[in-house]
This record gives sequence, C-alpha cells and structure tokens, in this order.
Amino acid sequence: MSGDREGAATILHADLDAFYASVEQRDDPDLRGRPVLVGGGVVLACSYEAKRAGVRTAMNGRQARALCPDAVVVSPRMEAYSAASKDVFEIFRDTTPLVEGISIDEAFLEVGGLARLVGTPRDIAARLRGRVLAEVGLPITVGVARTKFLAKVASGVAKPDGLLVVDPDAEREFLHPLRVERLWGVGAVTAAKLHGLGIHTVADVADLGEPALVSLLGPAAGHHLHALATFSDPRRVTPGVRRRSIGSQRALGNRRRSPAELDTILAGIVDRLARRLRDGGRTCRTIVLRLRFGDFTRVTRSHTLRTATDRTAPIDAAARELLAESMSMILDRGITLIGLSLANLDREGREQLELPLDSRDEPATALAGAEVERSPAALDQALDAIHTRFGSAAVGRATQLGRDPGISVPVLPEHE
Repeated sequence: MSGDREGAATILHADLDAFYASVEQRDDPDLRGRPVLVGGGVVLACSYEAKRAGVRTAMNGRQARALCPDAVVVSPRMEAYSAASKDVFEIFRDTTPLVEGISIDEAFLEVGGLARLVGTPRDIAARLRGRVLAEVGLPITVGVARTKFLAKVASGVAKPDGLLVVDPDAEREFLHPLRVERLWGVGAVTAAKLHGLGIHTVADVADLGEPALVSLLGPAAGHHLHALATFSDPRRVTPGVRRRSIGSQRALGNRRRSPAELDTILAGIVDRLARRLRDGGRTCRTIVLRLRFGDFTRVTRSHTLRTATDRTAPIDAAARELLAESMSMILDRGITLIGLSLANLDREGREQLELPLDSRDEPATALAGAEVERSPAALDQALDAIHTRFGSAAVGRATQLGRDPGISVPVLPEHE
C-alpha cells in the first residue's frame, strides 16, 4: 500500500473493445456471439470470441482460420469505423472538455473538476460506458486512476467491457504483481532481456533500481521503466495537442514480395502521408521506416532531412533510400509488415526556407497560353485538388495501376 500518493484518481482511459469487430457485430446481428475476423489475408481485428481461440491482430489469415475454423471473415468497412469513432468522441466531449484522443478508439479524459456537478470519477465512468453502449451500440472499457499510465493499465486489466478504479492507496497492490509486459515500452525484446535476469513482474523492476535498469537497457529506457514502476507519471490530460508524428503501415502476410512490389507499396504509403501533412498544415523533417520480418522481429531505420518539408518528392526519396538499405535483410528474412512515420512535425511556414538553387523549382514559361508552375510543390497541390474533388482513386502513380492499394486505416483528426 502507498498512502502518500499526491492527487486523486480522476483520469479515465476509455478504450473501445475489439473496435472494428464490435462495429461489425453491432451492424450484423448474425455475427453477435460468433468469432469474427476483420480482413482475410491479414487479421486487422478480431472479436473476443476469436481471441479466446488464440487469434491475434496482425496474424496471417490462414493461421487464424486454422486456430478458429468457425470464424466468420468480413471485409473491413473503414467509413463505418470512422463514423462510430466520431459518435463516441462526441460522448467523450459531452462528458468533459478535457479529452485527449490517442487513436480512433481510445482517449484519456480528466474529470477531476466535475465531482460536485455529476459525481465521482467512478460514477462518471459508469455513465460514460452506459451512454456509449446505448447511443452508439458498442462496448467500452474504462480504467480510472491518478496517472495516465495507471489508467491505461487498469483498462487493459478490466477488458473486455469492464470498469476498474485504482485507488491511490492501492496503486502498489494493483501494479506490482503484474507482468513486466504491462509497462509501456516493454516489447518482446526487452521482456526477454528482463526475463533472462529473473525479472518477471513490475515489482521486480522496481526492486532492481534505476542504476541497474539504466545499465541494462540504456538511459532512456532505464529511466522510463523505473519511473513507471515507481508510480511516477506527471503527464496531464492535454486536449487539442497536435501529434508529434503521423504514420501508416501495411500488413503483408507471409507471401514473398519483390523489391519492385515493396517499392510500389511504400510509394502508396508516402502519397497518403504526404497528403495528410499538407491537409493538416504541417511539415516534417524525419522519415522513419518500420519493418517486421518473417520471424516477427522488427527493425526501424530513420533519416532526417536538411530542411522541413511537406512535399511528396523528398519524403519519397528518403523512404526509398531507407528501403533500399534494408533490402538485403528483407530478402534474407522475408517481410510481413511495412510502415512509415513522419516525425519532427512543425506548422507549415515555420520551416527554414532554402534558396531555389534547383532549376526544377523555378517557374516554367507559358504553356498553351497560360503560366504553369512545374515545381514539385505545384504538382502536389494539383494532385491534392484532384483527390479532394474526385476521390483518392482519381489519379495516381502508373506503377500502382491494377494493384491493391491496401487499406487506409481511419485516424483521428489532426487537432483531436
């Protein structure tokens, strides 16, 4: 027990349960109570009935169907998921103005100032769950705690369709018996390293001490895990914060992919992300390539540009260079997922300007009686206008003709 904690348990972490699959079960009564897989080649989401059979998100579809032969496979409906997310976030914002969206199916809410008006955080969380079920038709789990980290862990422990409040006096009793994998930042590699030293629970991490953790995992990870294991998380719920990075990824299954095919897939991801940058009035400087190999190990490669940009061409060039540098590993180990993130984001117009030394950035002379700018920025603007008016499939790269563009996963609005 730890009775010296500062503050009350007023932070809610609200997380929709098996979101995509729950929307499918809501909209099709025949799917309720049955194992559901969203996506055939690769499982984008699965219902809890399928999870109980061992199916997991991002699993190969053939493997998932072998584990759960009775599963019903449905095609993803991203517009339906986006609409459901908007309805849920309206309920969040109707509950409290202090809402920090994390993804389309989860958010943090601060309800500390509402006690006299609407009741305790537990009461508020219970009403929130009732409203989401009654008004949107979806189950949602809520964790309530003094810190963001503990609230998120609480919601994870309470799933599915649950409510768990971690009283400040019971934080140690709640957190320390849990597996180290519950700590943010502990993936398979870090967990294996800790397990190898006999460290299996959060209590073990706390007992190890910060100097030993730093020596074992490095300064950033060591300080981070020690802070979480000792209940130190000063982050507040921050509504309207702009994201520090944006990203997209595509699961590829287990089929071998040629370098040309991977280049085409990556180019499609670049096009979507660059347009999101411009739609949000943002620029980026760092391009991060994320790969998952056939043995499910992962690697990350990054490149930082000399100046910030929102143009497709330099982002595309950097991403392709990172892919080329990783190609020998891909060919040797296979690839099951490719993703790209754009980081070091800033507001458009704040980046340092460069002199237009490249002749390609100079305006062209008159063409067919009109002044036409042939700069890459003008091309991006023209393509954005076409996509806005006629849809994303109206125009694209020649290399993508006849190819599956992949699934565009819905994301939170830029200012959410």
